[in-house]
Amino acid sequence: MFKNYFKIALRNLQRNKVYSFINIAGLALGLACAMLIILYIKDEVSYDRFQKDLPNIYRVVTENSRPDGIGKQKDGNTGYVQGPRFSQNVPGIKTFVRVQSGNEDIKNGAEIQSQELLNVDSNFFSVFSFPLLSGDAATCLSQPHSVVLSEDAAEKYFGSTNAVGKVVLVKKEGVFVPYSVTAVSKKCPQNSSIKFEALMPFSYSLKDVENDENWFNFFLNTFVVLDPNVNVKHVENGMQMFYEKDSKIVRKQFAEQFGDMGNSKYLLQPMADMHLSKDLPPQNGLVDASNPMYSYILSGIALFILLIACINFVYLTVARSLKRAKEIGIRKVVGGTRKQLISQFMGESVFLCFIAFATALLLVKLLLPLFNDLSNKALSLSYLFDAKLIAGYIILFVLTTLLAGFYPALVLSGYSPVQTLYSRFNLSGKNYLQKGLVVFQFALASFLIIGTVIIYSQFNFLTTTKLGYDDSNVVLVNKYPYKRIEALLFKNELLKNPNIKEVSFKNSGGWSTAAKVNGDSIINFDYETVDESFLKIMKIPLIAGRSFSPDFPSDSTSSVMVNESFVKKAGWQNPLGRMVDFWWGNEKYTVIGIVKDYHFQSLNEKIGPQLFTISNKNDYGQAFIKIKEGSNTSSLKHIQATFKKLFPISPYSYQFKDLENLKSYESEAKWKQIMMFGALITIFISCIGLFGLSVLSAEKRTKEIGIRKVLGASVSSVVSALSKDFLKLVFISMIIAIPIAWWASAKWLDNYPYRITLSWWMFVLAGVLVLMVALATVIFHALKAAMANPVESLRSE
Repeated sequence: MFKNYFKIALRNLQRNKVYSFINIAGLALGLACAMLIILYIKDEVSYDRFQKDLPNIYRVVTENSRPDGIGKQKDGNTGYVQGPRFSQNVPGIKTFVRVQSGNEDIKNGAEIQSQELLNVDSNFFSVFSFPLLSGDAATCLSQPHSVVLSEDAAEKYFGSTNAVGKVVLVKKEGVFVPYSVTAVSKKCPQNSSIKFEALMPFSYSLKDVENDENWFNFFLNTFVVLDPNVNVKHVENGMQMFYEKDSKIVRKQFAEQFGDMGNSKYLLQPMADMHLSKDLPPQNGLVDASNPMYSYILSGIALFILLIACINFVYLTVARSLKRAKEIGIRKVVGGTRKQLISQFMGESVFLCFIAFATALLLVKLLLPLFNDLSNKALSLSYLFDAKLIAGYIILFVLTTLLAGFYPALVLSGYSPVQTLYSRFNLSGKNYLQKGLVVFQFALASFLIIGTVIIYSQFNFLTTTKLGYDDSNVVLVNKYPYKRIEALLFKNELLKNPNIKEVSFKNSGGWSTAAKVNGDSIINFDYETVDESFLKIMKIPLIAGRSFSPDFPSDSTSSVMVNESFVKKAGWQNPLGRMVDFWWGNEKYTVIGIVKDYHFQSLNEKIGPQLFTISNKNDYGQAFIKIKEGSNTSSLKHIQATFKKLFPISPYSYQFKDLENLKSYESEAKWKQIMMFGALITIFISCIGLFGLSVLSAEKRTKEIGIRKVLGASVSSVVSALSKDFLKLVFISMIIAIPIAWWASAKWLDNYPYRITLSWWMFVLAGVLVLMVALATVIFHALKAAMANPVESLRSE
């Protein structure tokens, strides 16, 4: 019997190749999307789970309250003292380890490279589970001039992982110092918040640890290991009590000197929570911070796509059942029971689902590189073959098979043999369920298309909006520090090439500080050290006063410029001549010019107060080199040759300012692509379902179409009669989707201080796209039915 069922299933596949392909392809695509997103979510929730002592590892964090008591801010950074003092004085803390990001110039042979690394305490490998290929985990970081390399870094510097005992030269205070490789570690797992190519011992002095003022320095991560049975809340209370007691004197001194600084509360964050934390993400040497909202959105998309694919499977199976009505009738006449028929059709469903699953695995393998690029992951197909995931796939297979096969089996097995043999049966009545599912499918497709249009528009806005300065053809060359004499020499040498138009210098990274204005008012601002030509080369407008000038020697000692936001924050009506008091350094500066607000950060950040100085006490860290348009190749060669000649022991690298700005929107670019692919897949699978329904409708109305044609109806009128019902459903789905999409889009755009305005054309464009695709899907079968010979459709059997 089962052999017979199998033969019939194969025969039906061969006889209906197009429909079988569409049926299997739709389900396979839905399953592949679900599998890829399961991979993504599995990776997200597995971060740091490989750490053997993970349940007992916590990061020390702070919750800072403002002096006015309004608002709280959490911070994952700590300083020198928190780790050693808490571990020595708070019961329940076994040990601590500090992790600080760093960057060192490393010389290997004649080549000098800038190497990102982590500075850590010597017990790093006893707390964290990073296996070593060679070396002793207990002692490899115990000596000051030791370095641990990853296997990739060892390959890079020495050509093999056999690097223990070899030496690299690390630049310290302008001199290359030998460091011995004491261990080589395996490559850090993909799902780790701590990733490193090199580790160096954390260096500090006894003075640093004993200085109570370091309670208020925050620049590294401190992890503590708790006793397994300790109450975390009790440890937090102990930390807070000790902090308040130990820092009482220095807090009082700071309050007298700087005013009320608010309150700090020390808390413990489980290491397992870092990766998906919104308030306390991995930072400052810790990597791969993620938003859990991404997982929720992708899970929703996967669920909807899989559900739609299963619905389509039902549509097409039921639609093609009309061709098998007589087979079912004959089986019943010769004694076939309904149970046997259900078994047969469920078996066919299992067979088709199995093919779809196999196809889905192949699609996952083919699409994984693209998905990794979209999601910024490095997922592997081997991730799929985890015991829990395999169990999940089995459950998914069973549920898919039941969902996709049970309803058609019930419908098909319920046919009356008399009606089927005389072609007098009606497949269904009003079809409210099927129509409702069509509305659901296209509402979701419309929602995703609208979302894609809006994300595209916002991304386009972010990447094309004028920033308030000219970032075109500007090459950035980093070196810290550029001493003043070095900067002047570099500039003069560069300008000897006619392709170099201007050269200016600025501090690297983002500096921020605070100062007093209007007597005692304190404001925070971004603190920029520039040279006299910076505003000119970047074409940043001056709206009042004057710019820095060599004609005024006092500019380097007592003058500053500020932006409009600084003036607004300070509440100044007449800002020129006002004083900015850096009370902590006993320095006062006079405002000589007002700079027009420009987006010195990405458009994801609101423009804040900004202050400019040309103080000789601060070094530069970045050269801004304006080159002639179209001279990239020759200009870059000259810049590199000049840099190497003047700074032979410093690593050279460059980037274009406009490309650096674009990198600020990598997240939006990824989500633009993800939403686009999600919308395309959803609309494609929805169209498969609509295709199935149009087949079903055409089959049911065969004689009606024949009568219409005999009575003189044109092809266009028949097509219209068959299409309008479906287009009504699509139109209803758009009416449902548009207000939901408007609300969701407005909520999403609220995250951006600078954003597009929602406009009617975005929703009309999405609606037109959905209607056109739906019409193209339906019209194929409508035309085929309308052009059929009425004699064939009206022939009586």
